[in-house]
Amino acid sequence: MTDPTPLDQAHALMEAAPGDDALRLRFYERFADAELFLLLAEESDGDTLRPAVFRLEDGDFAMSFDLEERLAAFSDAPAPYAALPGRIAARELAGLGVGLGLNIGVAPSAFLLPAPALAWLSQTLGHIPETTEAQPVAFHDGGALPPGLLAALADKLARLGGYADHAMLAGVRYQDGRHGHMLAFVGSRPGTEAALAKAVSEALVFSGVEAGELDVAFLATDDPALAAMSAQGRRLDLPAPQPENIQIIGGPSAPGMDPEKPPKLR
Repeated sequence: MTDPTPLDQAHALMEAAPGDDALRLRFYERFADAELFLLLAEESDGDTLRPAVFRLEDGDFAMSFDLEERLAAFSDAPAPYAALPGRIAARELAGLGVGLGLNIGVAPSAFLLPAPALAWLSQTLGHIPETTEAQPVAFHDGGALPPGLLAALADKLARLGGYADHAMLAGVRYQDGRHGHMLAFVGSRPGTEAALAKAVSEALVFSGVEAGELDVAFLATDDPALAAMSAQGRRLDLPAPQPENIQIIGGPSAPGMDPEKPPKLR
């Protein structure tokens, strides 16, 4: 028996409190960030994937699993599959009008995401944070942020090892009189700014905090503002970068493993 996976845990919490929207959102966030093993109808040609589609009472569904052994238990025979992030599976399958099953028949976290749910998730994940210019004039402790948001931020930052040295969280007052909260990434690696801003945006959306707002900034390690922010704010560490360990599935250029070249599902 395998230990519960993050998706198992998030699903159990959601099922235990069906009226808790925050736990439901947390499950969808875990799903989007998880690596899923998608059952294919045939071996990939290196450019496209054709998922195996099953007709159920609620519509047509592809099948995915968060562990390879769960996929093997479902198929009960050697079968082609591909590993890809849940967010990419949601986006591509939503474009086909197909739902997605998770761990069906092989784990307590069995769950069906119908096509409308995938379309909502894909649209939510596709949100691009707005870029604005504002001049901070003072930092303060900002008071306590909602626990759900802090937990969502910690979860996101735990998967961003190597993107920045660390982050600072503090209350901020701007030149135009506006007050808010700022999360500043310190010493971010060039080219990671958009990904970091999007990760924070998703943490905010999936935390369940209504009408929440959190500004994101990027500071060099010698930026004068860093000392002022550090004196008032909270330091959030990112994990050390881990060596890449990409499993090749279906050939030397398996679709889904390269975020710069997402697969095409048909």
